[in-house]
Amino acid sequence: MSSDKNLVIIVEDEPDTAEMFAELLKLEGYRVKKAYGGTAGIDIVTKERPDAVLLDLMMPDVSGLEVLRYIRRDPNLENIPVVIVSGRPMPDEIKGDLENTATTYLMKPVGIEQLTQALTETMRKSGV
Repeated sequence: MSSDKNLVIIVEDEPDTAEMFAELLKLEGYRVKKAYGGTAGIDIVTKERPDAVLLDLMMPDVSGLEVLRYIRRDPNLENIPVVIVSGRPMPDEIKGDLENTATTYLMKPVGIEQLTQALTETMRKSGV
């Protein structure tokens, strides 16, 4: 189980979904902050430098793909584990990226066990 020191940032444009994920992760001992949309996500990830990011792909302002690319290009953020949670199949443009990074892809709907297992495993792969 996670320590209460692990900060996870949820980047999601749907407040109900973000709140549901946040409550589930808090029950598992994570500290959680939420960002509604890609621009807000980039801002909070840059400021907070969390232990992990839970990232939606489909957002109206900046896509989750762009947020992921931003994180992977920034030397201060590049090693942060990212769990992508999306209602759509994995886009071809990130399949290759997933092989060499601490990134996991989950399809919605996601259960708490699947979410926490993916988060734990992704963080373990990155050394968090």
